[in-house]
Amino acid sequence: MRAFLVLISAAALGGCDTLAYYGQAASGQLAIVRAARPVADVLVDPATGEALRAQLRQAQAIREFAIRELSLPDDGSYRAYADLHRAFVVWNVVATPEFSLAPVLSCFPVAGCVAYRGYFARDDAEAYAAGLRAAGDDVLVYGVPAYSTLGWFDDPLLSTFIGDGEASLARLIFHELAHHVVYVKDDSTFNESFAVTVEREGLKRWRAARGEPAPDASRREAFGAIVASARATLEALYRTKVSPDEMRRRKREALAPVAPWLARIPGFEGAEPSNAVLASFATYTQLVPMFEKLLAEERGDLPAFYARVKRLASERSTPGPSPAPRP
Repeated sequence: MRAFLVLISAAALGGCDTLAYYGQAASGQLAIVRAARPVADVLVDPATGEALRAQLRQAQAIREFAIRELSLPDDGSYRAYADLHRAFVVWNVVATPEFSLAPVLSCFPVAGCVAYRGYFARDDAEAYAAGLRAAGDDVLVYGVPAYSTLGWFDDPLLSTFIGDGEASLARLIFHELAHHVVYVKDDSTFNESFAVTVEREGLKRWRAARGEPAPDASRREAFGAIVASARATLEALYRTKVSPDEMRRRKREALAPVAPWLARIPGFEGAEPSNAVLASFATYTQLVPMFEKLLAEERGDLPAFYARVKRLASERSTPGPSPAPRP
């Protein structure tokens, strides 16, 4: 309720469009809260299938591992389960100018300015995206299986990700709990790259504890190299003074190697390669090497790593000039 009051108060100051956006956000979150049931109740419900029971038990084992071995918060998140009866919990919209890799920012009273805007209904996301495309932006709409409320609510396990397999489930829980440890307003890349670092380290330790080999990172690294190459090419291109038509031609060439990979990524099926796609992946990976270096310097001591990241976060959150958001 506290979060709803903050959101609605801000919306009232921002006009009808803002009120409509926060209205769907509040109603969407409330629907999840209402749908959530304690895992213990779901496990003893005769209507619960054996597959779901096994997935929930596995999720609880992962949750306890996160507390015990990764020093992630022992709070109320992932102690309940909600069946949403849809493929994704939200759909994110990412946009960039036609000849820029910098994402358009959306600003909110709690989360600050972020590099995406989320909608609980795909039609609403597509309607917002259509306006951005009409303005000439590159736009990506993709499905998201989970998100963090940063401790404002106890985030439940969701039907949108519970059945995605052990590795995906572990990564997601570790990632979202990492947002409860450190969160910097107005810095999506810092927040998501930190959470990705925790997720990767967590999955490696989870598998090791079960006597399993480390995750195979070859496909991730191959795709990362393709994305990095496209980014480097486009960053150089956008600094040149060629005609718009020539820039568009070279842009298509640079993005072509990205296209075959998108169909393999859940939520990105049907997406066209664009600046917005590259911006989305950069948000989640750009600072991962820095965080991995910090973790190595702390010799894998996660509490020490978290403390160091918190100090770094405090420095980065010092008030200063911020990039202007798109209305």
